[in-house]
Amino acid sequence: MKIVHVIEPFASGVAVFVKSLTETMPEDLHIIIHGERKQVMSAKDVKRTFPKQNVRFIRWKSVQRSINPFKDFLALSELHNILKRLSKKGFVDAVHLHSSKSGFLGRVACRLAGIKNVVYTPNGAPFLSSGNPVTNFLFKQIERFGNGVGGKVVCCSASELAEYQKIGINASFINNGVSLKETSVSIAPLNKKSKFQVITTGRIEDQKNPTLFNTIASFFEDYEQIEFIWVGDGKERGVLNSKNIIVTGWQEPNTIKKMVSQADVFISTSLFEGLSFSVLEALALKKPVLLSDCVGNSDIIKTGLNGDLFKNEIEAISKILNYFNNKEMLEVMGDYSFDICGSKFNVDLNFKEYRSIYHVFDKKKKEISLAVAS
Repeated sequence: MKIVHVIEPFASGVAVFVKSLTETMPEDLHIIIHGERKQVMSAKDVKRTFPKQNVRFIRWKSVQRSINPFKDFLALSELHNILKRLSKKGFVDAVHLHSSKSGFLGRVACRLAGIKNVVYTPNGAPFLSSGNPVTNFLFKQIERFGNGVGGKVVCCSASELAEYQKIGINASFINNGVSLKETSVSIAPLNKKSKFQVITTGRIEDQKNPTLFNTIASFFEDYEQIEFIWVGDGKERGVLNSKNIIVTGWQEPNTIKKMVSQADVFISTSLFEGLSFSVLEALALKKPVLLSDCVGNSDIIKTGLNGDLFKNEIEAISKILNYFNNKEMLEVMGDYSFDICGSKFNVDLNFKEYRSIYHVFDKKKKEISLAVAS
């Protein structure tokens, strides 16, 4: 079966998501259309992470992250032409769209190209992205319009599904997952550490709330035994000015795993998530996780077992002090993290459900072919 995955630029976790899908369905042909993601990883870097046997890349040149009516029209036209050409050659049985921009433009392009088998995975509800109620209202209308155009909405967490149901969109959900075999292998530490480390990974941007991360870290500036690490980079890097924060810039995936593995606690200060792959990988690496109480993060925590949720900096600071003063409990919490990842966020289990969805499309195609033949 031939699946076209459409990825927009800068959707950093989505490449991990699609890679996992292609690896769990090795006999299928996957064609991945993507924009350039210069601030995260180049197109060449993306290609190198995928299996060579069943993946073909086509660059979606016109697409960009921000909303621009003229450029978005060009991106829509380009995507429509790509999909129409692939469909004529018999390379499209279904299209899977990832994130909001590709989700909207992709559903319109598929409608224009006559492609009916469409899945859309938001990976973070876009109408939660702004504190501006007018902007969020606009995003809700865009999501409703896109849903009316066609396609099946499959959220990546139960809490994301709940947000879509609130705005009247009939969706379903399949939890994101990570490979425990790849992530949880024995990892030698980068170096001998002397401090208690609180770590996070990802783009330094508003959605990840670096201001809150900095506020939490600032409380511990006079604690020489505690340091905070942000693995990644982004336009909001300047916000992280507390003297006990280390910003590493972008690192190779294996280096990131080693850094997370040797840290004591993984923290997320995000305003919202779909279901963060960074957090799931921290679970697989047996890390306690301290997460902001938001969509996506709330699906991961079993309070007091594998970590905690916090609503503000005071709660986060209190939890970190508790972890620091009771280090003996971190190993036990890390074991719970691994167990929870294995039961709820294991890619080998979860993505069987995507395979079922794709095979429904394949079955419909065969039924139509038989009907036409008869």
